[in-house]
Amino acid sequence: MAKDYYETLGINRNADKEEIKKAFRKLAHKYHPDKKGGDEKKFKEINEAYGVLSDDKKKAEYDSYGRVFSTGNGGNDNHQGPFEWNFSDFEGANFENFDLGDIFGDFFGGGGRREKARGRDISIDIEISFKESIFGTQRRVLLQKTAICEDCQGNGAKAGTKLVTCTACNGQGKVRDVKKSFFGTMSIQRTCDKCNGRGEVPKEKCPSCFGLGIKKKSQEITVNVPAGIDDGEMIRMVGQGEVVSSGSAGDLYVKIHIKKDSRFRKEGSNLVTDLNIKLTDALLGGEYNLETLDGMVKIKIPENISLGEILRIKGKGVPIDKSRRGDLHIKVNIELPKKLSKEAKKVIERLRQEGI
Repeated sequence: MAKDYYETLGINRNADKEEIKKAFRKLAHKYHPDKKGGDEKKFKEINEAYGVLSDDKKKAEYDSYGRVFSTGNGGNDNHQGPFEWNFSDFEGANFENFDLGDIFGDFFGGGGRREKARGRDISIDIEISFKESIFGTQRRVLLQKTAICEDCQGNGAKAGTKLVTCTACNGQGKVRDVKKSFFGTMSIQRTCDKCNGRGEVPKEKCPSCFGLGIKKKSQEITVNVPAGIDDGEMIRMVGQGEVVSSGSAGDLYVKIHIKKDSRFRKEGSNLVTDLNIKLTDALLGGEYNLETLDGMVKIKIPENISLGEILRIKGKGVPIDKSRRGDLHIKVNIELPKKLSKEAKKVIERLRQEGI
């Protein structure tokens, strides 16, 4: 009879990988033969079930055909799971020559290896003008943060003194901790706490940073704001955050706030502005001086222009790249006179009679 791996782990067929893993861990702890009340046969069944259901390809084969073909053992579906051992070998076993930190990390609440330390990220806010947001700008900001100690250049040693080999790890930067578990005696490698993995320590500590290699200080940083940036956009400056001893620096995140401009608004790669013209210029045409972000330009108004009509100046919009820019769109508004003279009324009346 085909084995029901889902029943073995006590899960349903819709269980995801995390549920499968959780069920396996629980049962493995319960039935491990080295534990009191353990069951070697049951543990092997659990291990076999997990080996199939945790592998996407094998699980698909099992779900479709009730057996596994990709075992790599000549088609035998007696799958050997990821933890198939001769348990009698655990008696008096010594794993001191192996780094088992990653393999058994889940059973001890985390692996034996420690990733390189990383400094804290920093976030700040900067306000710029609308014009600066279009063409880009630079801002110099003063930050209070942990940074590399200038007196010792980050090595923690007093000026004129040397670094010496760390006695805790003999210059290896790592030490081994021996732990006993139901798997036997294991040696787990970790980063040396005394030298933070450097393998060296100051013979005499730097008096400025007390041997840490870092200290809190004010540091001026230049923020390059790119052209065409949007309001609320973030700039990430890698490595400009806080520094930690024997580790990497965090990042600096700069949030951009753009002041409103009453004359211009941004629509994609184009700029939009309004131009108020007289009724007579709308009918007969005319010329107007218009202020743009590039300076003053002269605009020709064609005859019989309509209210809301758009005039375009190419290449006066938002930079797209180093050689291209969007356009400046000029929306025409026609100002109607608030009061007409008798003569003006007569003229308009004649126009109305002419059907204009």
